[in-house]
Amino acid sequence: MIKLVFFVAFSVHYMMLWSQGSYQLAVLKYNGGGDYYANPTALKNLVQFCNKNLNTHISTETPYVEVGSSDLFQFPYIHMTGHGNVVFSSSEAENLKTYLEGGGFLHIDDNYGMDEFIRRELKKVFPNHPLTELPTDHPVFKQKYQFNGLPKIHEHDGKRPQAFGIIINGRLVCLYTFETDLSDGWEDKGVHNDPENKRQEALQMGANILMYAFMK
Repeated sequence: MIKLVFFVAFSVHYMMLWSQGSYQLAVLKYNGGGDYYANPTALKNLVQFCNKNLNTHISTETPYVEVGSSDLFQFPYIHMTGHGNVVFSSSEAENLKTYLEGGGFLHIDDNYGMDEFIRRELKKVFPNHPLTELPTDHPVFKQKYQFNGLPKIHEHDGKRPQAFGIIINGRLVCLYTFETDLSDGWEDKGVHNDPENKRQEALQMGANILMYAFMK
């Protein structure tokens, strides 16, 4: 029943949710030892930014939800981050696949150190749909805020920031942001001491991702 409600409420009525009702976003809790709980203030701050600047009505409560739980289907948008290992069991991978194919959206933000692990685990979820780099003119960069690809928030290895996606039946179901660390930029000002212009870039790009996920 939860899955059926999810399919109807979110696959068909994303735009209605965006403009009218109050709803929640969540952070993905996963196994493997990686710190899924990194950046605890990030998603809440992004929600507050969107409510203020995009006139959304998103709850500022952003719970953790386990990847294998049926509770996953209560949330239209899931955020995932961390620094280390990620492991999906076969049942967890199947649950996440069902969630994404049914209309859900997953944003994964590498907090530095999860890249090799998340790539491996996503192959369990969609073995026939690899991550594909998104061009700099992709619509996710051209919502309310205009970007020419991802902004660079943290240095990490000094590589260029990249956005990768998994596309199913023409729909971007999973966005993976690499070498940028957007969610660090969403955190409270004193956590990383990011310059204000970098925090604003991170929040604006995050707002674009939410707009794209809900209005595509």
